[in-house]
Amino acid sequence: VKQIMEEAVTRKFVHEDSSHIVSFCAAVEACVLHGLKRRAAGFLRSNKIAALFMKVGKSFVPAEELCRKAQELEQIIETKRSQSLQSQDSLRKMPRLPSLTQQGVRNLWIRTALFDKVLDKIVLYLVENSSKYYEKEAVLMDPVDGPILASLLVGPCALEYTKMKTADHFWTDPSADELVQRHRIHGGHCRQDSPTKRPALCIQKRHSSSSMDERPSPSPSAREYVESLHQNSRVTLLFGKNNVLVQPRDDMEAIPGYLSLHQNADLMTLKWTPNQLMNGSVGDLDYERSVYWDYAMTIPLGEIVYLHCHQQVDSGGTVVLVSQDGIQRPPLRFPRGGHLLQFLSCLENGLLPHGLLDPPLWSQRGKGKVFPKLRNRVPQGSGSSDSVSDKEEDEATDYVFRILFPNSQSEFGEIPSREANRYEQRPQASLDCCSFMKMLLVCFLPESEMLCAVSSCRAPLKLLCDNMKNQIISRAFYGWLAYCRHLSTVRTHLSALVNHAIVAPDVPRDAFKGLTTDVWQTFLQDCTAYEEKELLRLVYFGGVDASLRKEVWPFLLGHYQFGMSEAERKEVDEQVRVCYQQTMREWLGCEEIVRQREKEQHAAALAKCSSGASMDSSSQKMIHHNSTVSNEVFESVEEVDQIETEPKSEEAKPVPKIPNGALQNGTSSPDSGHPSSRNFSVTSGLSDGSLTEDSTAPDTIPRSAAVPQAPQSPVKPAGVESEGLKGEMGSQVKELLDLYTLNLHRIEKDVQRCDRNYWYFTPANLEKLRNIMCSYIWRHLDIGYVQGMCDLLAPLLVILDDEAMAFSCFTELMKRMNQNFPHGGAMDTHFANMRSLIQILDSELFELMHQNGDYTHFYFCYRWFLLDFKRELVYDDVFAVWETIWAAKYVSSSHFVLFIALALVEIYRDIILENNMDFTDIIKFFNEMAEHHNIKKILTMARDLVCKVQILIENK
Repeated sequence: VKQIMEEAVTRKFVHEDSSHIVSFCAAVEACVLHGLKRRAAGFLRSNKIAALFMKVGKSFVPAEELCRKAQELEQIIETKRSQSLQSQDSLRKMPRLPSLTQQGVRNLWIRTALFDKVLDKIVLYLVENSSKYYEKEAVLMDPVDGPILASLLVGPCALEYTKMKTADHFWTDPSADELVQRHRIHGGHCRQDSPTKRPALCIQKRHSSSSMDERPSPSPSAREYVESLHQNSRVTLLFGKNNVLVQPRDDMEAIPGYLSLHQNADLMTLKWTPNQLMNGSVGDLDYERSVYWDYAMTIPLGEIVYLHCHQQVDSGGTVVLVSQDGIQRPPLRFPRGGHLLQFLSCLENGLLPHGLLDPPLWSQRGKGKVFPKLRNRVPQGSGSSDSVSDKEEDEATDYVFRILFPNSQSEFGEIPSREANRYEQRPQASLDCCSFMKMLLVCFLPESEMLCAVSSCRAPLKLLCDNMKNQIISRAFYGWLAYCRHLSTVRTHLSALVNHAIVAPDVPRDAFKGLTTDVWQTFLQDCTAYEEKELLRLVYFGGVDASLRKEVWPFLLGHYQFGMSEAERKEVDEQVRVCYQQTMREWLGCEEIVRQREKEQHAAALAKCSSGASMDSSSQKMIHHNSTVSNEVFESVEEVDQIETEPKSEEAKPVPKIPNGALQNGTSSPDSGHPSSRNFSVTSGLSDGSLTEDSTAPDTIPRSAAVPQAPQSPVKPAGVESEGLKGEMGSQVKELLDLYTLNLHRIEKDVQRCDRNYWYFTPANLEKLRNIMCSYIWRHLDIGYVQGMCDLLAPLLVILDDEAMAFSCFTELMKRMNQNFPHGGAMDTHFANMRSLIQILDSELFELMHQNGDYTHFYFCYRWFLLDFKRELVYDDVFAVWETIWAAKYVSSSHFVLFIALALVEIYRDIILENNMDFTDIIKFFNEMAEHHNIKKILTMARDLVCKVQILIENK
């Protein structure tokens, strides 16, 4: 269900032959047939689903209609099979039959119910009447699984399914594994324009010839094509104007349409669509087959060389596009109002920085872009050079513009004249000397000198050479200056991400073997045999032997210091154990209070619910005649939930004095519907873990190590100061209990679902995980528990298998990881650094991310940084990555997680580029690739990227 819904979101439709549909129908059929009674399935029927649905159809109308349609399809298929041996001529006379795959025929009834949107209703009916059709052990008989299955089918039954063959029909919704496999097979053998290469993900391209003879085929539907004409995340809309007239054929009048100019990563496209297709006036039935699709135009501007602009005083002007093969496109007639100039201005801006219009539009103060003013040639004897024409600005003038790409080679060398009457439509097939000189003039002479030189065609050769020389030198200098400034910026931004000293992997010895047992035993016997930096270098390049991790990890995390003797390590262990036991006693005592309070609150709430329901039953019957359950019951149930999840606000209010004159600490009166009014005292700082219920000594003040103690004063019986002090301390204890209760519930939820499939986490070890987490949160109540902390603790417990040691190491680990959680600010820094790294080290990939919806915010890396890639890798790989990160802090970079994330992206960069992935695609891809990464390759690339940045910074 999840895969089908993802396909519907990313592709906007789901194909009936999708592999996900086949798998889905088979799974539903298995669930429906599970535990089915033999009588319901039919004794002699081979198709049990058909027999079941037909029985349901006798008492359920949607199933009856489904049976009729499915039987018709079965009859058609049977007819096709029986006549498959007839001659080819007889087959041609038969009506066209629906083509179904073998899997489609097998699950015909389920598929038909899905496509008719009744599958969820039929399954819900089976669940509600499960005792009639199923045995006790059936899935649909289960009071939980049955309704869940029916609910899951609602989503797929609400989707639209299609049989339309799209350009990427055979590449429908590939999984991440399939994309990787395709890249391995075809990556090195397919050209960029190979027809077997998969089209871009999630882009529905409209494949149409620029010629008017071929009809463009809408993909995947005509309406989606029309919607693609507007601004969207894939393509930028540069210009759009309606009521632009085009005469598609000579024998018909000009028809109005919508002209739009689009730009994406690779090219600019000009589209013209008749108004009849834009507003759907041709009717829904004939929409796809409308003759107006024959008139729609899609013109890649890469094929256009010249634009003929004809201005008329009484109209908005006309543009004729001429392609490289000399074919003129139908004229585009703009309405009045300066829309032709706006179109040319948007086109010129879209061509930058790789292309330009020749001649360029002029910029005039107060008016913006205007047409260039023409220069007239003056006889040589007049003693004057070229002069600007005195024509009025509003006089109609014709222009010929050429689209130039200076960095690309072109076979069209001639520069067109400024006036249309001097233009020759036939392009030159080769360059002559004069044309070559004109091209050089365009590139190297200023505008004023170029116009004079082109018109006279006798520019002095020395002037040309001098200008070429100066321009080449200046371009080389400014290029070098820009490079130096770029490197300075790079060093400024990246210098803090890596250590400046480059550590070699083979000096003084090969470190790729890692920290072995021999090296570690030698170090333990003689601490001077290896320096700390050398051990960290071995861990960074080669990791730690699996049998040594329990001993080495406390050193890497800071629980021990390198160079400690065995006696010193035992002393540290004993101190940590005493501290851990003390913390356990404190929060266990607090937990006992919390449990007791919740039990009393729950009992009081239930009592209130029952009393409220009985009191208001008569009034509710009078108000709601058609209701079977009163509204008061629902309100009371909500109150129960509120009581269980958060403390009542009334508890914080001052309570009246009890008969002996003392104030209750954090409780209410017995008749208020709240817990009993007994005082709780946690004595001796909760060190003994005892819970005392003291009703005879109300002066007792609860004390806790986590609660700030107020200055003690002599107790005055029934005195005002004593009562105020006790009330203040009672409110503090109450706040402490409320805060701890909230965190306790969060921890219990996460612990129960933490890596349940991993062998280590038995109920006993899950209890250890809960104890450690509760102890940490008890000491850090100001931070509290955040989802994900259990993921960070679990690998430590697996390796260390000791509560006190894991508690100490987890505390050290959280000194760095705490800032990644929402209460810290490190995550935004990670995203900014990631952006800088990719922008500098892989500009091509950065451009793709910027163009496809701009996901250079790198939010898809959030889980990577939050958990140090724990959910992206299997446990053995997590161990290798974590110990490398801890060692990298002292060897290469304290931000090594950035380079692992960058390596993860770079490993799959070709797949990302080939499939033109957007933000949704890349999240889906990495979610599916979780626990399938080659961690050795990723760590090697991460270390290489660190070294690359170090060399870049060092090379001053």
